[in-house]
Amino acid sequence: MKSEFRAKRTRAKIHGTAERPRLSVHFSNQHITAQVIDDDKKVTLAYVTTVGGKMTGSMSEKAAQIGTEIAKKAKTAKVKKVVFDRGAKLYAGRMSALAEAARKEGLEF
Repeated sequence: MKSEFRAKRTRAKIHGTAERPRLSVHFSNQHITAQVIDDDKKVTLAYVTTVGGKMTGSMSEKAAQIGTEIAKKAKTAKVKKVVFDRGAKLYAGRMSALAEAARKEGLEF
């Protein structure tokens, strides 16, 4: 219940544009998904997931790997600045590991 309110509050303030697309992150119990989305055109510019991949390690380690990969794919799509969409999750643990890894690769939040 609280997470639904948190997600709505977070997403009400965030909108991805062509200059600053939205970096949306989703965590399930076993997998992590990250997308760079241009909300104006309703287009996904970059997408990375652990589903079907061969990433090993803890969820925090996987989050860091996903952060690195999404930053590389965003650079390929000529995106340097993004708006971070954490959804219903708090910015701690796995979420911060993903964000820090993306920042180290040059993605600006």
